[in-house]
Amino acid sequence: MVLLHLPDVFSGNLVHMSKPVEVYEPFRAGLPPLRRYWRSLWARRSFMNEYAKSELHASHFDSFFGQLWLILNPLMLSAIYFVLIKIIAGSADSTRYAHLTACLFLFYLVSNAMNSGTKSVTSSESLILNTAFPRIALPLSTTIVAFFKFLPTIPVFMIIKFAVGLPFDWNMLWGFLVIFIALVFGLGIAILISAANVYIRDISNFLPYLNRTLLYISPVLFEASSVSDQLAFFKNINPFFPILDSWSRVMVHNESLIWGDVAKAAVWAFGTLLIGTYLFLSREREFAVRV
Repeated sequence: MVLLHLPDVFSGNLVHMSKPVEVYEPFRAGLPPLRRYWRSLWARRSFMNEYAKSELHASHFDSFFGQLWLILNPLMLSAIYFVLIKIIAGSADSTRYAHLTACLFLFYLVSNAMNSGTKSVTSSESLILNTAFPRIALPLSTTIVAFFKFLPTIPVFMIIKFAVGLPFDWNMLWGFLVIFIALVFGLGIAILISAANVYIRDISNFLPYLNRTLLYISPVLFEASSVSDQLAFFKNINPFFPILDSWSRVMVHNESLIWGDVAKAAVWAFGTLLIGTYLFLSREREFAVRV
């Protein structure tokens, strides 16, 4: 957009108009000046903080029962799945339940970031049309919200692990690294799908089926070690596999990380973030006429 001052004829005199004329140039996909863009994003960190707080307040995160529901929902699902596994497989132990619960909690971290990030741009039409700011702050803020919703589940899992009699070990500290990788992956997915949803609105309707499919083919209801050689290709095409398997190893089994799996998880996470960020920034200037 270019701002021009045009002369106005009044009583034979030339005067400048006080109101500029807006001339819209054709959109061309391309990256903005990145250094200036990231500086602008960092300068609006307080905006992202307040935006995240408003989202948390809207979901009653600041109340006891709001946080309780965030924990009860995956806990009830884990109990139902555990009963089904016991009925179908004929046996299930406390380790299986701890694995199921821990992986559900981490799966929901990424899933919540993806679900809330999908509509982060399309649901902020007024904000986008009336305020100049880096639009990538919107999916970034929703990912921060997903992280804060995940935090209460960590002490709950610790209590469950203690209650079922599983030991604790220093290897569990590697869980912070796995959480970081999962958070980066969730952010990349949120940025990617939020941009895609601007052009294809039906993506939000497809997400529940995608989440359910990913849950069933990821090592949540089962452990990665139980996957047969015929289905081993799922480990390579499913980004959740190395993340959730590493999480179960350190948090449930107290084992050290397999760094090859960590590398795969990091490639998926940072690769998704880079691709999503590139597509988002290259199309961002068109969002105002699309939302």
